[in-house]
Amino acid sequence: MKKDIKIPIVENIQIVATKEWDKDFLAQNWNVYVINNREDRIESVLVLSRGESNHKKTTTLRHSLGDLPPHTGKKVEFIAAEVFSFTNEYIVTFFAEGKLFDRTFIFEPQSISEKNVTFIDLMGQDCVLAK
Repeated sequence: MKKDIKIPIVENIQIVATKEWDKDFLAQNWNVYVINNREDRIESVLVLSRGESNHKKTTTLRHSLGDLPPHTGKKVEFIAAEVFSFTNEYIVTFFAEGKLFDRTFIFEPQSISEKNVTFIDLMGQDCVLAK
């Protein structure tokens, strides 16, 4: 029965975009990270990313990040400025406490910009938080 299914609520996990220096391209680029602010390790972290705008779509990418210790972050991908006008969706799935957790995070169109940054202690720099 549906009423018997308990869906665990994902807390203390974040998706952020931060601008970083890319030594290979000698430029500032935006990168997306997943952050584990939980007190426990999350295991088998998978992140699916995709973007959509009107009649355009990006390729759906799947990233296997392995395990993430508590209070750490891991880079998911580079995000190109050409898709900032898209709705960019990140679906994070992981195991913890013997359960499967799943949550969708969204960067609204034009939300990835310098004007929307917040300082994130764990990253030690300004980041844009996905909703």
